[in-house]
Amino acid sequence: MKPIARPVYLDLLRIHLPLPGWVSILHRVSGVLLFLAVPLGVWVLSRSLSDEAGFLRMLDWATRPPVKLLLLLAVWAFAHHLCAGVRHLALDIHWGVNLKPARQSSLAVMLAAGLVTLLAAWKLFA
Repeated sequence: MKPIARPVYLDLLRIHLPLPGWVSILHRVSGVLLFLAVPLGVWVLSRSLSDEAGFLRMLDWATRPPVKLLLLLAVWAFAHHLCAGVRHLALDIHWGVNLKPARQSSLAVMLAAGLVTLLAAWKLFA
């Protein structure tokens, strides 16, 4: 029996991935971003609660445009991870596992996370 030839190199930029695949990958990416943001969040919270000067320093820091972009990224990561997590829980109990509902729920996740991020951007940069 001849072994099946497997691809040696996959060009991930040329592979057409359906929307549910992108939602799944972005769910993992958002989880990693949230995990990496925890130490920074704990440090910022600790500094802001230490005294009034620490709070004012963190408040000043949070008004800078690059920090606002990081906050916006964190909002997207949280919104996407939450929505995709609920979607995955529904799939685990066999709700929406057929092709059409799976695509619709993927689109709903992307739209919901995008809407939450746009609302946060509107509030942050207004």
